[in-house]
Amino acid sequence: MEIEGAGGSESERQSEIPSDHLPLLQPQTDGKLANRDSGIDSISSPSHSEECSSPHAATGGIANELLHTEKAYVSRLYLLDQVFCSSPPGGGALSRSSFPLDVVMGIFSNICSIYCFHQQFLLPALEKRMAEWDLNPRIGDILQKLAPFLKMYGEYVKNFDRAMELVNTWMERSSQFKAIVHHIQREERCGNLTLQHHMLEPVQRIPRYELLLKDYLHRLPDDHDDFQHAQKSLELIATAAEHSNTAIRKMERMHKLLKVYELLGGEEDIVNPTNELIKEGHILKLSAKNGTSQDRYLILFNDRLLYCVPKLRLIGQKFGVRARINVDGMELKESSSVNVPRTFLVSGKQRSLELQARTEEEKKDWIQAIQATIQRHEQTLATFHHLNCSLRDEDYTPPNSPNCSELGKRAPTPIREKEVTLCMKCQEPFNSITKRRHHCKACGHVVCGKCSEFRARLLYDNNRANRVCIDCYTALVGVPPSPASLTCSINRRRSILEKQASVAAENSVMCSFLHHMEKGAGRGWQKAWFVIPENEPLVLYIYGAPQDVKAQRSVPLIGFEASLPESCDRPERRFAFKISQSHLTLYFSADGEELQRRWIEVLSRAGRGEELQAHSSITEALEEEGEETATSGENT
Repeated sequence: MEIEGAGGSESERQSEIPSDHLPLLQPQTDGKLANRDSGIDSISSPSHSEECSSPHAATGGIANELLHTEKAYVSRLYLLDQVFCSSPPGGGALSRSSFPLDVVMGIFSNICSIYCFHQQFLLPALEKRMAEWDLNPRIGDILQKLAPFLKMYGEYVKNFDRAMELVNTWMERSSQFKAIVHHIQREERCGNLTLQHHMLEPVQRIPRYELLLKDYLHRLPDDHDDFQHAQKSLELIATAAEHSNTAIRKMERMHKLLKVYELLGGEEDIVNPTNELIKEGHILKLSAKNGTSQDRYLILFNDRLLYCVPKLRLIGQKFGVRARINVDGMELKESSSVNVPRTFLVSGKQRSLELQARTEEEKKDWIQAIQATIQRHEQTLATFHHLNCSLRDEDYTPPNSPNCSELGKRAPTPIREKEVTLCMKCQEPFNSITKRRHHCKACGHVVCGKCSEFRARLLYDNNRANRVCIDCYTALVGVPPSPASLTCSINRRRSILEKQASVAAENSVMCSFLHHMEKGAGRGWQKAWFVIPENEPLVLYIYGAPQDVKAQRSVPLIGFEASLPESCDRPERRFAFKISQSHLTLYFSADGEELQRRWIEVLSRAGRGEELQAHSSITEALEEEGEETATSGENT
């Protein structure tokens, strides 16, 4: 089967990538990116599936489409990783030498690992299979083997909201950042698409695999050798697709918020991932003085109602916010009469409005939307204490500490202060002067002074008042100390790095203390606690101490190579080793040769994407080996 001819117009739209950078892709004629090739809206082409006369030809067409869309997708990953992210400063890209490392990592997350996986593993496997399709017509076995690696998309999808925030913030605040991004976006290979659009491509790709695989299974006979493989692949991919679909829905919500933001002239701070646009539209407002009606615009969010008035503009309709009514405390009443029909009253802590709809249907829609928003808000408040307890009982509770029902009734097991470098509530780093360590006497967490400036009576201490953290104060007293503290503690968005070190280490592939240093970062060797969790065996988490609730950094390991340092590296420490991938090299130093050997083995396997099994902690393992050696010596 000739692959080149089956591609048609899709092949002609692939991007032009230099062959020395990406030998798998061939230059095309027009240099534009085929945006629809990896989008979830482009289902299997009729020319491949509907017009084929046999199941063999139909599945071949779908497999061929998968190959061509994969080529186009890899070219876009090349843009993100090699052009936007990691090219040298002279090339006009967002290199780590031009902008802070945490900003670049925050925007592009593990895109380097994703690009490496598709360019070095999945695409070559598909190309090889299509070259021998007549002899081996199946793709389910390939996808079943490689589908587990799609777990790495979870890191990218989790970070997607934060990445969008960083891009928007730096586009507004940094003229250099904005100029670099606009310069790259004007290049022909970008296809007149924005950086944000290209960043959405990895989120859209997993649902694309799901659609193609469903079509492939539909065309495949039940007794085909590849049926079981394809079915298992679909189960694995469907799980990953659900996370991507959630991120796509969030992106759509953000687009709606941006449109409203522009409608209000950029004067209202509403572009936030926690905000959700419920309903918007024109409505009449009745004057309280003379009953006359005035044209107004209502915008309902999950937490507030904006009452807006038109602004006089020569081009485009704009509105100004006249009043804001919080959903908290909002009430809704119908106020229609024979003389004034289709009216309803919205009253809140800030203001009351009597509004009139133009039709009964419009009135019904507004009332249902506002009532549903109020009810959802009340349900959130009602479950506040339950949610607070759930968070405490899960990964925020130290071992042997009291659960929510026993809080204050029995003494907690306090965590050793030396095992914590960050406040376990606000996650600010401790220091000996302005940010000292304190123990919450109720839960045992190590917190800063600001997060433990509350006192509550504890039954286990003869009902005396003790220093407690804000969460324990709220649970014990029944009310938060202040609205500001409540907002900080409850509504703060959790970072993808908020994985408690002690919990991760209990079920880990590998964990121990190491010294580490990044090549070119300008910082010397630092000691830290390293963990590869069992549920994320391809990610290395770096903590300041074994009990920290937040990691300093996470490193996706797929595509990295682990090895001993070369003579030119000059690590200046014993038992050193390193992991490297394109532009990033990290050096490590272990406390002994056996620990060095085990880390190199685990990191090498993770870099190749091999499955890893959980082990006991390295300390326990070394003790066991020591006992075995001693026993064998005695026997001798």
